[in-house]
Amino acid sequence: MLKAERYRHFVEHFSKQQPNPVTELHYNNPFQLLVAVILSAQCTDKRINQVTPALFERFPTPEDLAVSTPEEVFTYIRSVSYPNNKAKHLVGMGKMLVEVFHSQVPAGIDDLQKMPGVGRKTANVIASVVFDAPAIAVDTHVFRVSNRIGLTTNARTPLAVEKQLTEYLPQNILGVAHHWLILHGRYICVARSPKCEICPITWFCKYYERNNTEAALLRAEAAKIKKAKEAKKKKALNTITKELKKRSVDKDI
Repeated sequence: MLKAERYRHFVEHFSKQQPNPVTELHYNNPFQLLVAVILSAQCTDKRINQVTPALFERFPTPEDLAVSTPEEVFTYIRSVSYPNNKAKHLVGMGKMLVEVFHSQVPAGIDDLQKMPGVGRKTANVIASVVFDAPAIAVDTHVFRVSNRIGLTTNARTPLAVEKQLTEYLPQNILGVAHHWLILHGRYICVARSPKCEICPITWFCKYYERNNTEAALLRAEAAKIKKAKEAKKKKALNTITKELKKRSVDKDI
């Protein structure tokens, strides 16, 4: 199957099955989403959603966060991954929002990446979700699923995945495609044991095609080896039986 065909099947399927996917992070404004996405790095959305209500209540605005300390922020996010670093990033981000961007989350990806804790993935999430920009964020789910399905080829870095996806996907669906890939990776195409038995897109999935073909070949080879071993064993038993019969006849004589 050509890559262009695979992309067409991908878009057609998810456009019908998940026409309006959204992030599972809970937020009420761009500032809250920015905080939540920074916290979500190498952590589950479920955990972040448990932490942010109290955090947002204590720090409802960038100004509140800017005048706080990493030590105080830490007490609200201690259960997330890397809480010390993230606490420092959040306070630094709050200060930059206030001092540089007049307490408004910037729309530009380059401006977003100037803030502490904001890498390209986080910047792309904010740009696409908040400002509807033609950007796609590549997290671990997007990276894994894109490669498995066959949407990307030899893409060994998030940036390489991003470039290939933006090359083949229509600009107007880059943002929703990000959510399609995340949700598919979170609930079906999981990291360790993908649930291919319930996956609705195996018919155009490169991973499924390759592994099932390989599995079939391996099963056939294993059966062949087993049959050969059994034949060899049977031959050896026949030889022993004949030898024992011959010895018995010689003894009677």
